[in-house]
Amino acid sequence: MSQISRYPAWVIAALLLSLGSIAGGAFVGASMIQAGRAPAAAVTAAASPVREAAGMPATFAPVVKAVLPAVVNISSTKVIRTSAEDNPFGDLFPGFRMPDRPQRQQGEGSGVIVSSDGYIVTNNHVVDGATELNVSMADKRELKARVIGTDAKTDIALIKVDARDLPHVTLGSSANVEVGDIALAMGNPFGLGQTVTMGIVSATGRGGLGIEDYEDFIQTDASINPGNSGGALVNTKGELIGINTAILSRSGGNQGVGFAVPVDMVRQVMTQLKEKGAVTRARLGVYFQELTPKLSSALGVDTSKGAVVMEIVPDGPAAKSGLKKDDVIVGLNGKEIDGRSLRLAVGSMTPGTTIDLKVLRDGTERKYSVTLDTMPASAERAEESQPYSVPRRGGRG
Repeated sequence: MSQISRYPAWVIAALLLSLGSIAGGAFVGASMIQAGRAPAAAVTAAASPVREAAGMPATFAPVVKAVLPAVVNISSTKVIRTSAEDNPFGDLFPGFRMPDRPQRQQGEGSGVIVSSDGYIVTNNHVVDGATELNVSMADKRELKARVIGTDAKTDIALIKVDARDLPHVTLGSSANVEVGDIALAMGNPFGLGQTVTMGIVSATGRGGLGIEDYEDFIQTDASINPGNSGGALVNTKGELIGINTAILSRSGGNQGVGFAVPVDMVRQVMTQLKEKGAVTRARLGVYFQELTPKLSSALGVDTSKGAVVMEIVPDGPAAKSGLKKDDVIVGLNGKEIDGRSLRLAVGSMTPGTTIDLKVLRDGTERKYSVTLDTMPASAERAEESQPYSVPRRGGRG
């Protein structure tokens, strides 16, 4: 009799079943390990590169300590004159006239020191019309300031104090700013003094708000309130990424929708103000509006993005190059554009620059080289290369 027959059949069956389970488990486990490895490799290969999410630091105090000394409070004084229209007794005494007396109007805002020798960037509306400017430093010094130059079209101004070895910010790059980045807003809300708030970048490239002529705003939910105008919007490295300018609000206070002029635009304007005291912009010489599906259908063009030429300025660069009414400009120097990006790009160029335009006319693609001339200093809002006029919806920060 064989050895195996000494054990009952059920014992042998149980033993074989156990061995089968162990072997099967080992096989399944190995399969799971291999399966776990293969998808990971596939996902890694297929995933698009993204910035690695950083852990939230316990404090932003080191950044604030580095930047806040370069953020100043600006007090402005304007002299205004009363007129007969300001007569509070007009209804009771029709013949009574208020004396034409100058009155002093006070204003508060913020600014950012951008160089050790005292140049300060702020908003144009903070210093516009001011007869006297006083700058309060973080170390409690009070300094007189003078205006170097202003640019109402971007709401940027450059002022200067006579001082040396001042703390100043490092200019970052707004081109590298992404939605979701943490942002710190620093300024002088309600005249309280230096204040820091935190939020994220809610959007980039905001325009069409009717706040300024040239709009490419960084939108943030970091609290921006009256008095924050001209203050700093910085990233977590302490680099300046924008100048706080306006809020969108129904109450007049912060509702989580604030706007900052991007630092790349600030840098360009600031450089011209420092060198020439004013900003000189190039001109294409057209009136245009954004391409809409309705216009696209009417003009017979197969595209959804572009600038429709509504009128050509006589003797302007566009007229001389051969552009015509109803042309649809869809490309600038090899890049696709719409009306707003066309306006921003041309406005950032210097007169005499030659640009290459891709244009659709009657469904046919054409190319033009245009040499830009100078935007007239007297050009009003919505006159030169302005796609449309929209009401100003943003409140000043």
